[in-house]
Order: sequence, then structure tokens, then C-alpha cells
Amino acid sequence: MKALCTTIKIVMVCYLAFKMSVAYGQQPPQYTQYMYNTAVLNSGYSASGTLEATLLHRSQWVGIDGAPETQSLSVQGKLRERIALGLTAINDNIGAANDLDINGTFAYEIPTGYTTKLSLGVNAGIDVLKVDWSKGIYQDGLDPVFAENVNKIRPVFGAGAYFYSSNWYVGLSTHNFLNSQIYNDDEVEVTDRKSQYYLMAGYVLDLSDNLKFKPAILTKHVAGAPITVDVSGNFLIKETLALGLAYRYNDAISALAGLHISKSFFLGYAYDYSTTGLKSYNDGSHEIILKYNLFNAQKRALSPRFF
Repeated sequence: MKALCTTIKIVMVCYLAFKMSVAYGQQPPQYTQYMYNTAVLNSGYSASGTLEATLLHRSQWVGIDGAPETQSLSVQGKLRERIALGLTAINDNIGAANDLDINGTFAYEIPTGYTTKLSLGVNAGIDVLKVDWSKGIYQDGLDPVFAENVNKIRPVFGAGAYFYSSNWYVGLSTHNFLNSQIYNDDEVEVTDRKSQYYLMAGYVLDLSDNLKFKPAILTKHVAGAPITVDVSGNFLIKETLALGLAYRYNDAISALAGLHISKSFFLGYAYDYSTTGLKSYNDGSHEIILKYNLFNAQKRALSPRFF
């Protein structure tokens, strides 16, 4: 009987989470290692370094069927001294829904001081949303929302500003200005995509020759929802090993670890422990990231790539 009750609760949790995210609001995925995955959040970041590629996988709420799973890929680099091009791809799955977002980015860098620069960027692409209702279990199978699968392509257009120096950064961006709603044949709303705005900042403090501390913050703003705040602090030991903690307000606490495998490659991992009512029904969230930077000894000395 206990196992049956647990199963029923899990089904209810999945239903509510899926209904809220797909039927009533389709919002972008979240990342615990946002400080290393900046390109998918802010198109202005593309011009802040040399050639860079980032691959990330996130499994959220492990143990719950239909829980979110996200993969992201970003590649960007400078075409000329101040001009950069890039490509981002985000594949997000939750329940019966799959959302694929592919964007090209363009950024232009403006020197604003001896060590400070402002990078302005835009992104444009498509968002492909597919929902196969047969993959779900529903309390009311006669609900007209579930009568017809969804297969829609929508345009994406966003912009970002990234202001930085050798040991700090501040960014403001949105991945998409274009709000949109999708309705089925019965004029019932299936998804409501709203613009989400990001405000981010980070700083590198030199505690000693072999120890650096990097606090960072990311806030997410979307109409009709509370502001989401992520804060983190990472220690970098001998420019090789990174260890830290993070907190997402009213959602999760996280442990982070990273290793600079070589001068060009960084491997990072994060584990989230839920602080909401969902903590009784999942085994946490896992996130792994692999990052490549074209190493430039002179640039690294001037602008360490710890973000």
C-alpha cells in the first residue's frame, strides 16, 4: 500500500509539473553552472574571448518520470578584432514535450577603458516545439488540450550586453523578445512563451597566489512569475581545481566541482538538492559541462577565463 501511495504521489507531481510547464507556460531551462555556460544566456558574451565551445547536459529531478532533461551546445569566436560570430543549440525535454532552440549570434566589442570592454550582441534563429500527448498519463484524458499533438516552429530573436574587465563582468540579456501562444483546433491554449530577462554578474578575488574566489549571481525575470535568483561561490585552487556551493532561491542548494584538465579544457559537475516539496520524490539534479577555450597565454594573463 505504501508503494502504491508513493506511485500515485509521483504521478500527481509529474502531472502538475508537466501541466504547469507545457500547458500553461513554456519557459527556458535552468542551469546551475550558468557562470560557465554564459553564451546560451547572453549573446554579447560571444565577443569576450577567442574561440570557445561548451557542451552541457542536465538531468533534473532524477527519479521522476518525465522530469526535465536539457542539453546545450555553444560555439563562438572572433571573426575579427571586435567582431564575433557564434552558434547555440538547446534541446529541452519535459514529459511529452521536446523543445529544440537553434540560434546564430553576432557580437561587436567596444573598448570603454584601459581594461574594460562592452560587448553588444544579437541572436536569431528558430524554436521547434513538439508535444506527443501519447507519452503522458493524464487525470482527465478527455481534456481537449490533449486531443492533438503539437508540432510548431517559431522565430527567435534576442539581444545581450556584456560589460567586463580582467576580473569582473556584468551582463543583461534576453534570449527571445518574441512572445507567442499556441492553440489547438478547439482554441484551447497549449503553450504560452514569454520573454525571460537575465541579469548576471561575477567577480574574481585573488586571495593568494594559489587561491582565487569567484562569487557570481544570476537573476531571471519573466512576466507573471516571481524573480528567480541564483547565487554561487567557487574557489579556484592553483588555477586547476574549482570547488563551490550555490543556492537557487526557494528551489535548491548545489555543490559544484570543476577541473581544468589542460590549458584549454575544463570539466565541471554540479549536484542540486531540492528544497521544495519535490525533495521527497526525487534524487536531486545532475549537471555536467565540458568547455574548450583556444588558449592564449597573453590573454589569459590579462583576462582569466574563470567565468
